[in-house]
Amino acid sequence: MEIKPYLREISLKRERLTGLNQYPFNIPAVRELDHLSFHPDVTFFVGENGSGKSTLLEAIALALGFGPEGGTRNVRFSTADSVSPLHQYLKMVKSFAKPQDHYFLRAESFFNVATYMDETGYIGGYDNKSLHARSHGEAFMSVMRDKLHGNGLYLFDEPEAALSPSRQMAALVAIHRLVEERSQFIIATHSPILLAYPRSKIVLFDGTGLSEVRYEDTEHYAITRHFLNNHRKMVETLMQDD
Repeated sequence: MEIKPYLREISLKRERLTGLNQYPFNIPAVRELDHLSFHPDVTFFVGENGSGKSTLLEAIALALGFGPEGGTRNVRFSTADSVSPLHQYLKMVKSFAKPQDHYFLRAESFFNVATYMDETGYIGGYDNKSLHARSHGEAFMSVMRDKLHGNGLYLFDEPEAALSPSRQMAALVAIHRLVEERSQFIIATHSPILLAYPRSKIVLFDGTGLSEVRYEDTEHYAITRHFLNNHRKMVETLMQDD
């Protein structure tokens, strides 16, 4: 019996809004948000920096009970007062089934989560080894390999930030294993490698709002392909333009 998606869709509680001119409601992707449905396996958020993908992912995480820095839902601390109020205006539509595992992997604050794990001595879920005792990429992979157990709802914000191309391919394998174990992912990413995962939906954040796009129509795929196929000419052109 299919039990996913755990999170079916979100919508903006427009009746509670008093204006759309302040952050984060002045971001087109947030301002134009009506109903956003999620793929039962993987939903990718893509777009330029500042397009709102991490802002919306953070709001979803907070609405689901995660702390702003990431980690499991038991990790409750904050090192900066930079959380937007968006989560208070989201309506969450969930399925009848509840995930048995949860994790919010946020690249920009993962160092703080690793420090929290050391301070509390809670490293059993990470193969009993401090995350700070590993490279950044090894620590990220430990989360996917050791900490996530399947039957879960997992939110990743730019996980490729610490991963080499080969590690990104290893992350794809880990994601697929967890999908096969009845897990659902929502991932904000710039990685054309991760975006290639076939059992997914790609949502583009841009100046017009939100739209679903094919992998081959993403800027990430097109630019990477063009650069790799024409790298010498591209580099020469870029250096001349500079």
